[in-house]
Amino acid sequence: MTPPYRPSRARLGDWGRLPFFKDDFDRIAARLQQEPGPIFPPASQAFAALERTQPDDTRVVILGQDPYHTPGKADGLAFSIAPDFGGRLDSLGNIFKELQDDLGISHPSTALQDWADQGVLLLNTALTVPQGKANGHKGLGWATLVDQVLDRLDDAPRALILWGKPAQARARRMKHPGHLRIETAHPSPLSAYRGFLGSRPFSQVNGWLQARGARPINWGEPEAS
Repeated sequence: MTPPYRPSRARLGDWGRLPFFKDDFDRIAARLQQEPGPIFPPASQAFAALERTQPDDTRVVILGQDPYHTPGKADGLAFSIAPDFGGRLDSLGNIFKELQDDLGISHPSTALQDWADQGVLLLNTALTVPQGKANGHKGLGWATLVDQVLDRLDDAPRALILWGKPAQARARRMKHPGHLRIETAHPSPLSAYRGFLGSRPFSQVNGWLQARGARPINWGEPEAS
């Protein structure tokens, strides 16, 4: 029997002050506990993106859609894959291909925690998914949290990497004139050839950061950060 799915709010830091956690979280948590089958990512990683990258540390936002719905793949960060997964990389494989073409570097792991630790918020627009059911929690209520996160980050210029129409539509609420917006097709194998490949997002972000006198993101070897 699958144990009840109970995400913890204990490590949210400043994100825990968002109204969502007072007004909406208990209702969503109750719904999750009623799910009959497995949910991904593991409950301990449901808020990993927020826990790892606090509001004032966020320099870059990459919006995904929902977590991988295959067992052992999702780790709570958008596009990141647990290092011991061993299966197909799909979107992440194309992201790594573009990284190589753009900057001539590779990333040594499928896990992207080192990006998050440098201020890259890797946030999905739905934080959970039932096993085998893509977009299965799209209407659960996570959109309220994501909107509040984006509103919180609209106070200063940030680099917004928006792959695919859902991410682009969600981020329209961010109005600060200083944001860098990179909008292309999604890196999914179904759409990457429509404008994602060749878009050079990583060098664009680093050029923008350096022009502002900020440290660039090390998209490659974590120990070199």
